[in-house]
Amino acid sequence: MGQAMDTTSTSTPETVRIQDDREGVRVLIIDRPAQRNALDHATYVALAAALQEADAAPNIRVIVITGAGGTFTSGNDIEDFQKGPQPETRGGVLLFDALLAARKPVLAAIEGYAVGIGVTMLLHCDMAYAGAGTRFRMPFIALGLSPEGASSYLLPRLAGDKRAAELLMLGEWFDAAEAADAGIINRVVDHGTALTQTLERASALAMLPAASIEATKSLLRQHRGAEVREALRVEYEVFSERLASAEAQEAFGRFQRKDR
Repeated sequence: MGQAMDTTSTSTPETVRIQDDREGVRVLIIDRPAQRNALDHATYVALAAALQEADAAPNIRVIVITGAGGTFTSGNDIEDFQKGPQPETRGGVLLFDALLAARKPVLAAIEGYAVGIGVTMLLHCDMAYAGAGTRFRMPFIALGLSPEGASSYLLPRLAGDKRAAELLMLGEWFDAAEAADAGIINRVVDHGTALTQTLERASALAMLPAASIEATKSLLRQHRGAEVREALRVEYEVFSERLASAEAQEAFGRFQRKDR
């Protein structure tokens, strides 16, 4: 692999780094290592903007999302979440809108931990590869919340109703092999090689006719667009109610005390 060229946008906070790593491939790196790459509102906005910029750039054919420091993302920033629900400008809405609108392939390279939105984001990526040893979890119930990211719609279609209920309701940890079996990722790769493997797939895609790739992505997703957007809308309403609940605030407090 050649020398990576850092092309960080002047409008993008340092929590999201942008690299044009290979010809036609842009890598978006979630970079909040002190917070295990947890996403706060500013990082959501930055990642959504970076996705939109990459999708509009004529020299970019494939987008890769990954995390710095051996962790994909530990989910939402709890301190940020304790501020309570915000209107439609809330970062998660912007990020899922950007993922849904992307015409170009979006791939994910996962190592370490993928928690909460770190899992539900993968349901919107076209391909995803995880290093062996990666741990996944959707702890929405444990935090007094409810599913987000259209996971209540997409996950049953990938994993089946019963497996989706188990993953979302119990919210237990599961490994990369189980993530692959549930259809959340494409496959498990050797520990530490997820980005390398994903970049190889991205480079292969970038060499193919761009218009054909975009047309194929559009055809693959044509029957789920409206349903996914409706699921996002309904989930956001319920999630906002749960976020403001006493149960959620108590759970956040317990989480923060345990994390210190």
